[in-house]
Amino acid sequence: MQFTPRFSNAKQPVGHQAVATAPSQPFTPLADGISALKSDTIIQQIVENCGGLEDIAKSPHPTKALAHNVDREQALAKIISKIRQSLDVEDLFQAVVTEIRYLLAADRVAIFQFEPDQNQGGEFISEDVSDDWPSILAKRVHNRCFREPFSNHHSQTVSDIHTAGLSNAHVNILEQFQVRANLAVPVLQGEDLWGLLCVHQCGHERSWSGDDVRFVQHIVEHLSFALQQLKLLEQLRYQTEQQKSLTGVITRIRESLDVETIFQTTAQEVRQLLKADRVGIFFFQSEEDWEGQFVAEDHGNGIASILTEKLYDNRFGEKYATLYQEGRMYVSNNIYESDLEDSYVQTLARFEIKATVVSPIMNGSELWGLICIHQCQTPRQWQPSEIEFIDQIAKHLGVALEQWSQVEQLKLQAAQLAYISSRERALEQQQLLSQTINAIRDSLQIEEIFNTTTKSIQSLFKTDRVVIYQFNPDWSGQFVAESVADGCSKLVDIEGKIQDAYLMETQGGQYAQQEILAIDDIYQTDYDICQNTLLEDFEARAYVIVPIMEGNRLWGLLAVCQNTGPRHWETDEIDFLSQVSAQLGVALNQAEAVAQVREQAAALQKATDRQRALTLTIDKIRQSLDIDVIFTTTTQEVRQLLEVDRVAIYRFNSDWSGAFVADSIIDSWHPAIPTQTIIQDVFSKPDQDGQLPRNEVFVPISQGTKLWGLLMAYQTSKPRYWDDDEVGLLAQVGTQLGVALQQAELLNQTQQQTATLNKTLQTLRSTQARLVQGEKMAGLGQLAAGIAHEINNPVGFISSNLEPMQEYVTGLLELLQLYQQHYPEPEALIQEKIDDIDVEFVLEDLPKIMTSMKMGSTRIVDIVKSMQVFSRVDQAAIKNVDIHQGIDSALLILKHRLKASNKRPTINIVKSYGDLPHIQCYASHLNQVFMNILVNAVDAFEDAGNFDDQTPEIQIVTQWQKSKNSLLIEFSDNGPGIPENTLANIFNPFFTTKPVGKGTGLGLSISYQIVTEMHQGKLSCQSAADKGTTFCIEIPATI
Repeated sequence: MQFTPRFSNAKQPVGHQAVATAPSQPFTPLADGISALKSDTIIQQIVENCGGLEDIAKSPHPTKALAHNVDREQALAKIISKIRQSLDVEDLFQAVVTEIRYLLAADRVAIFQFEPDQNQGGEFISEDVSDDWPSILAKRVHNRCFREPFSNHHSQTVSDIHTAGLSNAHVNILEQFQVRANLAVPVLQGEDLWGLLCVHQCGHERSWSGDDVRFVQHIVEHLSFALQQLKLLEQLRYQTEQQKSLTGVITRIRESLDVETIFQTTAQEVRQLLKADRVGIFFFQSEEDWEGQFVAEDHGNGIASILTEKLYDNRFGEKYATLYQEGRMYVSNNIYESDLEDSYVQTLARFEIKATVVSPIMNGSELWGLICIHQCQTPRQWQPSEIEFIDQIAKHLGVALEQWSQVEQLKLQAAQLAYISSRERALEQQQLLSQTINAIRDSLQIEEIFNTTTKSIQSLFKTDRVVIYQFNPDWSGQFVAESVADGCSKLVDIEGKIQDAYLMETQGGQYAQQEILAIDDIYQTDYDICQNTLLEDFEARAYVIVPIMEGNRLWGLLAVCQNTGPRHWETDEIDFLSQVSAQLGVALNQAEAVAQVREQAAALQKATDRQRALTLTIDKIRQSLDIDVIFTTTTQEVRQLLEVDRVAIYRFNSDWSGAFVADSIIDSWHPAIPTQTIIQDVFSKPDQDGQLPRNEVFVPISQGTKLWGLLMAYQTSKPRYWDDDEVGLLAQVGTQLGVALQQAELLNQTQQQTATLNKTLQTLRSTQARLVQGEKMAGLGQLAAGIAHEINNPVGFISSNLEPMQEYVTGLLELLQLYQQHYPEPEALIQEKIDDIDVEFVLEDLPKIMTSMKMGSTRIVDIVKSMQVFSRVDQAAIKNVDIHQGIDSALLILKHRLKASNKRPTINIVKSYGDLPHIQCYASHLNQVFMNILVNAVDAFEDAGNFDDQTPEIQIVTQWQKSKNSLLIEFSDNGPGIPENTLANIFNPFFTTKPVGKGTGLGLSISYQIVTEMHQGKLSCQSAADKGTTFCIEIPATI
């Protein structure tokens, strides 16, 4: 480290180099200082007032001048009182400039503050200005000429800036602020020039009187004194904060044994308190060459870090180490104004240092390092209190180092004791390992081995829990052995499988790679919240998990847990658990080998028993031709033979749907999913949507070459993996069931049942056809009556017009013949004929008669067409039709019934047709439905009787339901409605409320069949007594 400062043997700072000093001398508070100067100020005021009396005597108006002087003295007293009472600088400044501008009638009064430690200028920080002139508050001045005239602390009076002999730069600055005349009095803070109090006349030149100057100077003197006292108060507060901070830093140093934390915290707090640019702690790595580096640092924004810099000075040991070991400090206010060697200045400049304080850090009698405070942006005048503060910090850092060294010695002793303890523990571990190996050799009972091992480990480790965890094929698992301390819950009592998402997704994770996991504290790891929650559920705070391998396969885990708090796991403990895990793997291999031999023997015996039982089952199948008995016997025998929960027989329909036809279930069986009577997509989801493992097996039942159904066996109480011989046994049973089906098919029962069903079906169809025909004939009767009535009107109309028509035509023909005979000179005979037949009237009436006859014939054509649309005799098949045509045809046919009668007024028809597409339907049948509904509505109006309060009305609404791709038709009336007990039966065959002979009771029943069966639609009725009735028809677009 290149470090060549100069040290002084004196106990007080000398120039820019200093040693550690005692705290600064006490200073006088603001109130006491003002009181001490009070008598001197009064004497000075008397002298000044005498000078003012001379000016008054010379004045042409002495009385007015005296009054003005009294006003000033009162204002002065007011301002001085404000200065004494206020400790708020901004309020103080504002009061001063306001009072001065008012008394001097100036355009502007402002206070200008010079920038500390700079000579370029400053800024206006307070003002009071007339409304006629702009504010210059916060305006900055960057020119020496603004400060130089006041270096001797004299006031400056300028009546006119253009004739006062000021420099051009000075004039330009004043013109920038619209100043014409200027009175500037320097404001001091102690012996330093702090700023200026400026009185500006902007509109015109002004000669400043002696009273003006003395008045402002007098106020500035008090203002300067107040600034000095405020500075002293600020220093006092600063020293108090230093003392508080020193106490806090010392407390934290004493409370912590982490040296790195102490150093870093100290650097941060010292820099913040001193408002320094950088604080660093330097450590000497070797006393031989005094090479070292900064080990802790805190720096401000924009200041470079020197934490990684290594420094070396080959002259440090022989010249400066002794001085620092004696407790000497180095202080520099400005490295460029000190007598440092150029090489050292260059080193400090490389780190941007302009002022610095360095204090030694001692570890006992050895120089451990240095605490360095750097000011990088500007030089700095270090205060004695600051130097004392740094010295105290350095000494307490030395105390902390001594404590840390003692703690490290204790740690070393503890480590030695721990080594001795670990050797003893290793001996106990070897003894336990030998016992475990012997137990494995002596026993093949794996549960007994697990229990003995967990108990021994818990006793040796003095831990809260030792547990063994076994994986399932899907990488879920369960706890199979455990030893726990008193008060801890038992994990082996947890019911069901434990599904750890990480272990299941990674198939054992890191444990499959035979890695060991040791955690001293789960809250000091990077586990996510879910993992910590799972560990908290298991009460584990610290644990070691070791994989148990069965050959190359991960069988399970051996876990040792500390529940009461964190625990550091020693390496020898982990190694011991690894050895125990390896021996458990050997035990598992041995138990597996023995189990395989036993399983092979049991499987052979079981296969023999099954073959014998299969032979008996086949015999029972052959002895019966009753399919139900065969199915029942087979499912019971196979269920008992395979020892499963359920055996069922499923039969396919022609469309490959189907249903269960036989089932045998154990009494205590409770399926995990609901039993379905129909299987859909049997093979698309063989794992039951993941809710159950594959615990069922299906084999086909064939009837000749056709797949008839399935024979199914289920195991739902526990997982089951089917052997090939079990599947083969089911296949043999399925084959025998196919043979039994072929035999049963030869029975005559099927043919007899078929004939009976055909006969019954034919009878039903014939009866239904007669009923439909009868209802249709009744409808045709109404149709004929309506047609006759409607055609009579136009026919009578045409008939009544034929006789006059014949007369008109005969007369015209005769007139035409006379014209032919006597043309071109008509005689009187022709004229008489014209008068006789009244040609003008004929010419006028003949077109009317023709029009009337045409209307009558058109009416007949429309009636015939409506009849054709209604009957649709040529369109019995399904076709695309316009529903509105069918409704209108029905209304036209019933028009004569809608007219007024002696029982009721005319029935009003209100149609609200939607925009409907043509739909596929049986048009004539639907027209019959419309006719039936409308006839029932008309009949209901006629039976209602009294219509004094309302007009009978039928509303017909049609709309297209795009979302359902269907048509909706509503027939609503305001008739008497249908009672509730009648409404439930209106669609039943032969149900009617009409008198005998007026209704068959089949109209609505047939309508219901037409809509629901022929068109796959819906027909419903909503009604209530005295509230009308609504029939709703919904028909799909295609059928």
